[in-house]
Amino acid sequence: MFNSLDEELKATVHPWESRPGGWQTLQMDPGTWDDADLPALVEWSGALACVADVSDSSLALVTGLDTSGQRWQAWLNLDIAARLLAEEPEDLEDQLLWLDTPEFHEAVRHKRAELDAEIATDTGGAIAWAAAAGVPGAPQAAEIEELLRAHETFVEDLFSTLLDRLGFL
Repeated sequence: MFNSLDEELKATVHPWESRPGGWQTLQMDPGTWDDADLPALVEWSGALACVADVSDSSLALVTGLDTSGQRWQAWLNLDIAARLLAEEPEDLEDQLLWLDTPEFHEAVRHKRAELDAEIATDTGGAIAWAAAAGVPGAPQAAEIEELLRAHETFVEDLFSTLLDRLGFL
């Protein structure tokens, strides 16, 4: 897939951490990856794949897809995700003023609780995805859930740890 890219686009793909078992981790320049690229990557490689769409190193949406089309997603840094995804009132006139209201903080608490309630499902999807990869050992659900609830300054570190805990050591 990457060899077929034109040279300008290929320059946006950089090797990241090496992983045993032939698994590759790559980093792409912002704006070069689209969620629609994941099925194409899985089809091209014949292997499952996982992508962390990172925003300013503080937030990431991780999406995994296996060769049967099973997909899972999880947010990294839930507190920041909740602030971003909190439902705004329809009659909102000034977003900056909204951010300092009790209603905003309540909306964030509500969204955080929703995201937290999805962690068990997200964890199950991640573990099933790793099992489909045939990685040795069984990931521990409690460790994955703990990681999905963690806050790190750099989500890249959380993503790397997630891959480790899923067995891609």
